[in-house]
Amino acid sequence: MVTTDLFENNEKIDAFVFTDESNRFYFTRLETSFGAVVIGKERNVFITDFRYESEAREKVSDFEIVITGYAGFYDKIAEVLASMNAKHVGYGEKMYIDEFNAFKRALSAFKLRPAEDVVSAKRAVKTDEEISFMATAQQIAEGALKRAVSKIKAGITERELMAEINYGMILGGAEKYSFETIVAFGANSAQPHHHPSDKKLDKNELILVDMGAKYNGYCSDMTRTFCIGSPDRQLVDVYGIVLEAQEYAIKNIKAGMTCHDVDSLAREYIAANGYGDNFGHSFGHGVGVDIHEDPRVGTNSETVLKPGMVITAEPGIYVPGLGGVRIEDILVVKEDGVIDITSYDKKLVI
Repeated sequence: MVTTDLFENNEKIDAFVFTDESNRFYFTRLETSFGAVVIGKERNVFITDFRYESEAREKVSDFEIVITGYAGFYDKIAEVLASMNAKHVGYGEKMYIDEFNAFKRALSAFKLRPAEDVVSAKRAVKTDEEISFMATAQQIAEGALKRAVSKIKAGITERELMAEINYGMILGGAEKYSFETIVAFGANSAQPHHHPSDKKLDKNELILVDMGAKYNGYCSDMTRTFCIGSPDRQLVDVYGIVLEAQEYAIKNIKAGMTCHDVDSLAREYIAANGYGDNFGHSFGHGVGVDIHEDPRVGTNSETVLKPGMVITAEPGIYVPGLGGVRIEDILVVKEDGVIDITSYDKKLVI
């Protein structure tokens, strides 16, 4: 993992410290519940405890391994920083208040500067290896959904379908799920983040599934909306609008655009078709180690897309009391367009 680029445009920072789980994994490729990465201009140090010592020494390259316990954790960070002759320290801001207070006390000899935006910007642009992990995660998720769809029939509950999908992802090689799988039937699909319930599927109801697998620490994300039978006529029209909005946006996204402009591609199309008030969330978001990362692809985001960023394309229309449609793919941004690493079909009636 190359880390020296963190110091580009941040020459006044002598070292960085990141203590949250996602950033630890990003730099070390080791999933741990405790520790910190300290990144200097000439050396990197991974601080953890005895539970991860042997695995860290075996698997974590480009980092010196330092073992400590909870009691001396922040003092050990200070000790490592002092050994680097650091004076100005950039730090990740994802800490509980009590942790941050202890962090500040132990590092009182250093000038601390918030630097979460620095690592977020680095994480936003994926390497080919990271993209390959996400593509594999997506393939696993798609295989799981295909398997689960074959078991759908009237009377199955949202929870039962969720369980089938989750089992399929694990069976297919996922380490875990990217997030809590969403399954919504009928009018429940009008709730964008519905929690699966014991509601049973009735014939002709919409089925909305939002799911993702995690592979080698990287997430996938996909939503499909479909029906077994004959869906409501209005929802057929809504589905067509959402699909056309997504396809139009995907066709026109490329590096150099602002995320606001990307969002507008789909939002303006949906509004022009009379459903502007029914699309209440952003067009998409970055995906990587976490299911939601930079860039944020919404109305207030002026972030400029760069080649290698991975974003979702997930427009939706939600009609309370009737149902909702969301279609989501995962895209790799290129100079002149995007690569869609989602291949699952988009048929409404299956």
